[in-house]
Amino acid sequence: MRDDPLSNEAALESHWTTLRAWLMLLPLLAIIVLIIGWPLINTIGLSFTNAGLVGKSGQFVGLANFANVLRSTAFSSAFVNTTIFAFVSVLAEMVLGLLAALLLEQQFHGRTLLRGLMILPWALPTIVNATLWRLIYNPEYGALDALLTQVHIIPAYQSWLGESRTAMISIIGADVWKNFPLVGLIGLAALQTVPADIKSASIVDGAGAFARFRFVLFPYLAGPLMVALVLRTIEAFKVFDIIWVMTRGGPADSTRTLSILIYQEAFSFQRAGSGASMALIVTLIITALAAIYIAVMRRGALGA
Repeated sequence: MRDDPLSNEAALESHWTTLRAWLMLLPLLAIIVLIIGWPLINTIGLSFTNAGLVGKSGQFVGLANFANVLRSTAFSSAFVNTTIFAFVSVLAEMVLGLLAALLLEQQFHGRTLLRGLMILPWALPTIVNATLWRLIYNPEYGALDALLTQVHIIPAYQSWLGESRTAMISIIGADVWKNFPLVGLIGLAALQTVPADIKSASIVDGAGAFARFRFVLFPYLAGPLMVALVLRTIEAFKVFDIIWVMTRGGPADSTRTLSILIYQEAFSFQRAGSGASMALIVTLIITALAAIYIAVMRRGALGA
């Protein structure tokens, strides 16, 4: 049997296209290796030593750093704080974002203006957002204390960021205010894909508001909201900047998260080896969350 010249030519063209694609990606791959690969390898090497931030490279200590980290009460406390922050903030962002998307999908005057205004908190740099809310929570002249005392909800001004029982929830409130618009915009974009005739048919059939949401809107919302959930969870789990600006992990380490603990261990206490081992543990957790994200994306692609 003779080879089909057309099929051979098509296979050759396919191989050449693949080769060209890889050649075009080589500069990007080289940059990724230099920016991400080398620091990662260096961090892995440091994690097995007792190296300091400056001076000698340190001695090889095997898995001692990892064992010490996993036994550390500081690490376990920071892990709990991080988990609480991620769970509560992401849950609130998902609920408020979904409600905002459902509201802005309705027809009413001023809808376009509200859609534009909703993106402003998310567009603010995190440092600006954190500074803004730190001023709002100020115990001497903060707007929140002024409002709550004037409506007689609290008897006197209080330090929201200076007390352990209120510091974390105050930071969560600031984070939710900034990030729920992202979830809302993703949900709103998903709602725009629902065919108008399906919505009209559900109303004609007498379906109530909950039934229309459950059987008409939710199938279109599920995929995008799941992606938003995983992305926001990853971001919330590695939170650093908003907490550092507002409380620096205080008071009494009540808002110290894993990222802040790693920063303090490596740079404040100058224990680079121990800090590197903490960073690798957190990297593994983030990688697991990223794997969930990839699985969600693949599932969505297969479902489509």
